[in-house]
Amino acid sequence: RKTNFIEKVKAAQINWIGRSEGARVRFKLDGLQEELEVFTTRPDTLWGATFMVIAPEHPLVQAYCMQQPGVKEYVETSRLKSDMERMELSIEKTGVYSGLDAINPATGEPIPVWISDYVLITYGTGAIMSVPGHDTRDWDFATKFGLEIRPIIQPTNDWDYSQAAYVENDGVMINSGPITGLPVKDAFAAAIQWVKDIGLGDATVSYHLRDWIFSRQHYWGEPIPMIYCERDGWQPVPMDQLPVKLPDVELYEPTDTGESPLANITEWVNTTCPKCGEPARRETDTMPNWAGSDWYFLRFTDPFNDHALADPEKLKYWMPVDVYIGGDEHNTLHLLYSRFIYQFLYDLGVVPADIPEPYYRRMSHGVILGPDNQRMSKSRGNVIVPDDIIKNYGTDVTRCYIMFMGPFDATMAWNERALLGVKRFMERFERLVDTQAGTKQPTSLEVKAVIHKTVNKVGNDLPNFKFNTAVAKLMEALNSINELGGSVHPSDLRMLIQAIAPLAPFFAEEAWKKLGGEGSVHASLWPKVDPALIKEDTVEIPVQVNGKLRGTITIAREATQADAETLAREIEGIRKHLNDGTVVKVIFIPAKTLSFVVK
Repeated sequence: RKTNFIEKVKAAQINWIGRSEGARVRFKLDGLQEELEVFTTRPDTLWGATFMVIAPEHPLVQAYCMQQPGVKEYVETSRLKSDMERMELSIEKTGVYSGLDAINPATGEPIPVWISDYVLITYGTGAIMSVPGHDTRDWDFATKFGLEIRPIIQPTNDWDYSQAAYVENDGVMINSGPITGLPVKDAFAAAIQWVKDIGLGDATVSYHLRDWIFSRQHYWGEPIPMIYCERDGWQPVPMDQLPVKLPDVELYEPTDTGESPLANITEWVNTTCPKCGEPARRETDTMPNWAGSDWYFLRFTDPFNDHALADPEKLKYWMPVDVYIGGDEHNTLHLLYSRFIYQFLYDLGVVPADIPEPYYRRMSHGVILGPDNQRMSKSRGNVIVPDDIIKNYGTDVTRCYIMFMGPFDATMAWNERALLGVKRFMERFERLVDTQAGTKQPTSLEVKAVIHKTVNKVGNDLPNFKFNTAVAKLMEALNSINELGGSVHPSDLRMLIQAIAPLAPFFAEEAWKKLGGEGSVHASLWPKVDPALIKEDTVEIPVQVNGKLRGTITIAREATQADAETLAREIEGIRKHLNDGTVVKVIFIPAKTLSFVVK
């Protein structure tokens, strides 16, 4: 709530954290003492569970299933896939029978336990009850391996379960024991209570959030300050020995075993236990090499401090980060971990108590695609090399085109024709500067109004990352000035140069000098606009009928009530509501609103 995240960042983090309300249900395993616990967000579908699926990493696999035909090979193949690949809905489901059967507590029937990599050990319990009638992935799996599909919801339409799973929440429960006949929306709570009553489960909350994996080991990662002693177990490195510094080495390549390169440096690894003084060894794993990026902004406030992370007063002065910009690939990793580490430091009192968040505003930049509307790739041959564009068109044209392409966070394809359009705009702007640099004639009031309105709009667009509309407004201003004609005094034209300076810095600096500006344009203050000149001649006002918005009209700022009424009655969407009765009252606030009361 205290960080201004754009909606797509919020949505990505909410989905990644994946808070799910549901139930944990225990299934007895046929012939074994162990039980198989699952987390389900749909306990109401328990009566439709016709098989179970466990992740290849589930402990039961190693304990009981490795001798079952095909299991060992399947487990080894699954290790080669990433979690993203395993979760992809479009990929054909794979699996192998584990040799185990579970007992469905709702029906008392034995159901087979399968192993499949579409179940992740990191989510829930690493096991699921499969309800193919009402889950798309389960339906795909059951269809492929010939497993039973048992409907337990009667849809409101004629659904064909042989064609697809029914995943909507409309309908009533069927074939569902004590909750048969209940509307689906009421069955969730009833099913949880039933499972609780029979002693095989309870309501719970699960999260999709993954552990931070430190599997890729490098020499240059941050050492973990722990020491292992055979007698006393793991012990923290004493405070007076912190920070743990990496040893000087000649070779720091990763090892073939997956261990940290530090594991081979015995003189560094071997140490003494801080508790008993006996021989011990250091933890050799290091944090990921991007862990430092999760708090670097704090260190930037006081980079040479050798006795603390940063001076509290400097942290208070500089933090929080005003605007934090990055790609969408960081939404569910860096952004989560940087906030986590900051919250940890906040709880310790290391960062200011009145600054609970590390950054005030988060912005995600977009992506520029190749001319073929595909991601740029050497293999596709569609890479646009910035150096070549700058060489052919100049830095300012390149910058202005990139900003003009579209919204800051949009995905857009490179377009050479549009680039040429920006080039022509810059050339026309330069011609205007050259032709007006020596004029002594005053600027007309109409042209002054164009300049002041443009500076005002660009000044509002830039801090809001609306660079594309800022460039567009400068283009419109240039067109208007050329259409109006006449002289533009250098003092007025300099205002436009100041407005374009953040977008085209090199052109602006040269033009500023031509127009007699003092010093550098980039050291000048943003120009002040005349309120009288930026006032629009027309305004758009809402029109209400009996308190409901029925449309808008554009009127002159000085328009009378009669003028406004006449315009409103010409609009079909407004007129039809006025014709429903008799207008008994009209409320008009000049340049603000028009309201009719009809009876």
